[in-house]
Amino acid sequence: MSDVSVKIKTPQTGEIELNTGLFINNEFVKSVDGKTFEVINPSTEEVICSVAEASEKDVDLAVSAARKAFNGPWRKETPENRGKLLVKLAELFEKNAELLAAVEALDNGKAFSMAKNVDVPGCAGCLRYYGGWADKIEGKVVDTAPDTFNYIRKEPIGVCGQIIPWNFPLLMFSWKIGPAIATGNTIVLKTAEQTPLSALVACQLIKEAGFPPGVINVISGFGKVAGAAMSAHMDIDKIAFTGSTVVGRQIMKAAAGSNLKKVTLELGGKSPNIVFADADLDEAINWVNFGIYFNHGQCCCAGSRIYVEESIYDKFIERFRERASQNTVGDPFAKDTFQGPQVSQLQFDRIMGYIEEGKKDGATIETGGKRKGDKGYFIEPTIFSNVTEDMKIQQEEIFGPVCTISKFKNKADVIKIANNTSYGLAAALHTQNLTTAIEVANALRAGTVWVNTYNTLHWQLPFGGYKESGIGRELGEAALDNYLQTKTVSIRLGDILFA
Repeated sequence: MSDVSVKIKTPQTGEIELNTGLFINNEFVKSVDGKTFEVINPSTEEVICSVAEASEKDVDLAVSAARKAFNGPWRKETPENRGKLLVKLAELFEKNAELLAAVEALDNGKAFSMAKNVDVPGCAGCLRYYGGWADKIEGKVVDTAPDTFNYIRKEPIGVCGQIIPWNFPLLMFSWKIGPAIATGNTIVLKTAEQTPLSALVACQLIKEAGFPPGVINVISGFGKVAGAAMSAHMDIDKIAFTGSTVVGRQIMKAAAGSNLKKVTLELGGKSPNIVFADADLDEAINWVNFGIYFNHGQCCCAGSRIYVEESIYDKFIERFRERASQNTVGDPFAKDTFQGPQVSQLQFDRIMGYIEEGKKDGATIETGGKRKGDKGYFIEPTIFSNVTEDMKIQQEEIFGPVCTISKFKNKADVIKIANNTSYGLAAALHTQNLTTAIEVANALRAGTVWVNTYNTLHWQLPFGGYKESGIGRELGEAALDNYLQTKTVSIRLGDILFA
């Protein structure tokens, strides 16, 4: 066992060895200052282990490694080989699915079954998808005059800083590195301080897959130190961030105040989930339940504002209350668990604070609203009714298992109130009328609109937000543009002889 590794134990895998250093230049190293921080198990509130804490000096080392790789051997790597490396990494994710999912469940608190059957396959699919794109990034020739040869090339931006959140650590890791590597960039990625462990396992797989040193560098650390240093770093060419809108604004300011680096942001949401009277009620309730309580409500696109047509409002509340109470909240490693703990004490307190605000403002708790158990950050699935549009719980992102239900009269009414938010990440509607589906979907100001489903993301489909929900798109072909520069080359050919 090296001096930057520890033994940790999960109920699924037993004891495993985990590298806890900073992953720089394909090696796990201590931080320059030797600092570490504790990682907490949200199910037990106990310390899992300590990991290296990156400072500005460590960011400099990681950026230097990424720059050296970008200017050196990686720039000469063929697109075909970049694709092969991503596909190899996808295969290693699948081969190590049990380990990755177990560490994710231990560190994040999400159900092991969800991590293994949703998150890890999603990571592998995303990596393999972008592996397929690597040799299909093309420019074109443009004819402007007989004596001129013009071509347009797509080139990598360079060293890309990436900052990921704690709600889907492995998925966000894959969403970020896939398109950046496919397009030929090098990476410095910072994990969330709450959930650094699964990415450290992934780093071992990156090395095993054969990525050259310096191409992917991963650091653990805090946003106010390492994240701020990355955002303002003069040798990082682009920053990509997924997280809160508040932090996104800070990153934009830092990027603008340094070298005006390119910025893409995937930020918060307060997504409407609309149920029309003609919807299949059983199906709608199941999808509404999944839309808000999946991943413990810790989804940027969670369907937290539920609007129900007034003629079925009372019936819907009664049935939905019953459905939410059936969600199993508990140990992430138990087979029947759907909802584990919130990720941290800070997040737990924040959510409980919103629940108290809702009560004070006069909203009615239909179910939940309390802590579950006396150990771990567990919160009961919570439903508020009798909500007005000006209430805090209706306007602000709670990021927990808390939703509001309101009634609406008709299409025009619900479109107006659904769009009455500063966010625009996602939305959904449930109806059996195709005209209603298309009219409402087209009218909603959101980057993703689901019809008769919810939270069904796929790596082939672009994901991102309108308004304060972000800039740019993740996933699909659209994500490649985040990591490419467009260059025009125009060549004067001289005199041309025509026969």
